[in-house]
Amino acid sequence: MAWYCSGSTNSELIENLSKTGLIKNERVKKAMLGVDRAHYAPSRAYSDSPQPIGHGATISAPHMHGHACEYLINFLQPGSRVLDIGSGSGYLTHVLANLVIGPSSTSQCNCQVIAIDHIPELVELSQNNMRKSKQGREYLSHGRVKFITGDGRLGWKEGAPYDAIHVGAAAEQLHPILIEQLRAPGRMFIPVNAEGNETATGSLRLGGGQYIWIVDKKEDGSVHKEKVFQVSYVPLTDRPKK
Repeated sequence: MAWYCSGSTNSELIENLSKTGLIKNERVKKAMLGVDRAHYAPSRAYSDSPQPIGHGATISAPHMHGHACEYLINFLQPGSRVLDIGSGSGYLTHVLANLVIGPSSTSQCNCQVIAIDHIPELVELSQNNMRKSKQGREYLSHGRVKFITGDGRLGWKEGAPYDAIHVGAAAEQLHPILIEQLRAPGRMFIPVNAEGNETATGSLRLGGGQYIWIVDKKEDGSVHKEKVFQVSYVPLTDRPKK
């Protein structure tokens, strides 16, 4: 769909995604309009397609960022805490911050988006990208957004529990430690290199491609997992060896 959703400006890109129904939620649309993708994508910023950002990583196509936000939207409320794993360029981190912080609560709410990536150069890149806008600089200076170098497969226990967890790279499994760090109620959006229904033990049968899974932790602590659509993400792995 890139050939008719792309635009020559950020607003044209987001409006085209909205017109074609790839972005349906008005809060998500507004949050994405508030982040200039050119600050985060090194080339073809307003194309609805993934772009390489170096170190074997990519910035996902904007319609995928929209899907992620819409699946998490009920848990992205003013005051929410969010963990963004495999944060890469920092683009979606900024969009998520727009959804949980709002225009008048930068320094007053308890909301926070913690972004974690295992590649130090990408953590530095994402911070520099966010500093390109006044809003991004304010988020950083007030501690509303925090970038961390670490193994996203372990989450970030110090900031838990999280109302929402977004994983931006394909995991080999639904890591139990991430589910533990969800608030009850809370939701996780995660691509997994697995296919099929859960086994009797609650694990996933492997093989057959990558799928987005939505993991809900209910108020009583019970967990519901649902496979929703097939995708193609870079793997959630160790740092690439030089």
